[in-house]
Amino acid sequence: MKLLRYGPQGAEKPGMLDSTGTIRDLSSVVSDVNGAALSPDALAKLAAVDPASLPAVDAGTRLGPCVADAGKFVAIGLNYSDHAAESGLEVPPEPVVFMKATSSICGPNDNVEIPRGSEKTDWEVELGVVIGSTAKYISEADALKHVAGYCVINDVSERGFQIERSGQWVKGKSADTFGPLGPWLVTKDEVADPQALSMWLDVNGERQQTGNTNTMVYGVAFIVSYLSQFMTLHPGDIITTGTPPGVGMGQKPPRYLKPGDVVSLGIEGLGDQRQDVVAAK
Repeated sequence: MKLLRYGPQGAEKPGMLDSTGTIRDLSSVVSDVNGAALSPDALAKLAAVDPASLPAVDAGTRLGPCVADAGKFVAIGLNYSDHAAESGLEVPPEPVVFMKATSSICGPNDNVEIPRGSEKTDWEVELGVVIGSTAKYISEADALKHVAGYCVINDVSERGFQIERSGQWVKGKSADTFGPLGPWLVTKDEVADPQALSMWLDVNGERQQTGNTNTMVYGVAFIVSYLSQFMTLHPGDIITTGTPPGVGMGQKPPRYLKPGDVVSLGIEGLGDQRQDVVAAK
């Protein structure tokens, strides 16, 4: 299934994408696409629903973030060796873990706002992993049983805030609109291998990132298991798993986003995003 949320910001409704690409309203079935709707039993009930029995939604309706009420937004840094090299950093002996504020989450096609004082706002196409059942001290072999599905994430980053302002990366990762999520949550049954997905990102129509999840240093199963040793993962929690090379910081000279830019990105089988870049008000 491809689950989604649609409608005005703050008033999104649950939906699913049918086989013709039409959005169907799931409001009569679930209250939202949140942790409660993502357990194995809940997903099985949704899979039994005939999309044709649900009301169609007008084409062009705004898409919201594909998951509501995430308790945690966990991120993995330097998880592609070639991206670590372009950043001038070594591949870490264990995953680099940081948090993005859940208030950074926005719709896949919403504007990305450059924060006040920013001079180094950057892009990062990443595979998102959404948890479907509670995971605590789980093995790598069992990890994918706790995954509900996958989505596209743009891990927007302010490099000056992240690297030059002292302290932790979270400061450069958490501005409003720094977490476009979606367009939809693709349930894991539709993703044969999360380590074999091509990914790309363009700025103003020019290709910046081309990669594949098969070059991750730490794969999805390892990451989910690893994180579960340090924190309990709950249904609806989101993990963003790192980016391939081609970010603005790694270019010579570095290139960063400015108002008027357009960012487009996507992952094989998971859909595409498009964001206009604007100055924060």
